[in-house]
Amino acid sequence: MPRPIGWISTLSDDGRPNLAPYSQFNNLTFDPPYVMFSANRKADGNSKDSVINAEQTGRFVWNLATYALREAVNITAEQVPYGVDEFERADLEKEPGRLFDIPMVKASPVKFECEYHSTIRLPANPPMGTVDIIIGKVIGVHISDDVLTDGKLDITKTMPIARCGYYQYAVIKETFAMVIPGNNEITAAGLEGSRKRVKTETARQMQRSQSTAGLHEDNV
Repeated sequence: MPRPIGWISTLSDDGRPNLAPYSQFNNLTFDPPYVMFSANRKADGNSKDSVINAEQTGRFVWNLATYALREAVNITAEQVPYGVDEFERADLEKEPGRLFDIPMVKASPVKFECEYHSTIRLPANPPMGTVDIIIGKVIGVHISDDVLTDGKLDITKTMPIARCGYYQYAVIKETFAMVIPGNNEITAAGLEGSRKRVKTETARQMQRSQSTAGLHEDNV
C-alpha cells in the first residue's frame, strides 16, 4: 500500500547535516500538530543517523518528497557513514531553518520544523527488525506560494510520492473530496484539521448552551 515519505533533515551534535527518507511516516494530530517517523535499525543493529541526531539535538525537519525530487530522495536513501552530508551527495541546495539551525531542502515546497518529543522503541528480530519511532511537535510550517490554490495547499501542484512494496513508488496527481455525513460542526472542523474553526465552533456551542441555560432559569 502507498505510504507517505518522511524526508527528514537533521544535524549531528557537532553540526554535520543529514538527510534521509523514511516510508513509515505520518501526522498524529493537529492541535498542536505532531508527526512521527519510524526507522528500522541498521544491519549492525545501531540506530539510524536521523534517530541519533533528533534525540541528541531535540529537533528535526520534515521535507515533502515530490515527484520532481524523486531521484534526490533515492540518493539520500543510501546508507553511508555517519556524518556524510547527503545534501551534497544529492546536489540539493540547503535552506536555513527559520526557527532553528536544521537545514531544509530548498526545492521542497512544504517543510515542517519539529521539536523532538519522544521515542518509542519496538523490539523485534535482530539485526534490523527493531524500530525507533520518533515523535515530534510541529512548531513551524513553510509552504511555497507556488503550490497554493485559493489559499490552500494544492496536492496536485506538489505531486508527492509515496512508497509502495518492493522498489515501487506512487505519485499523487489528482484528488477527490468526500464529506463524512452526520457530524456536528466541531467534529467536522476536527476532521478538516482546522484548529481555528474548532475553537470558533466550540465557543459558539458554549454560547448557545449558556443562552439555553439562562432561558431555563428565567422560566423557573
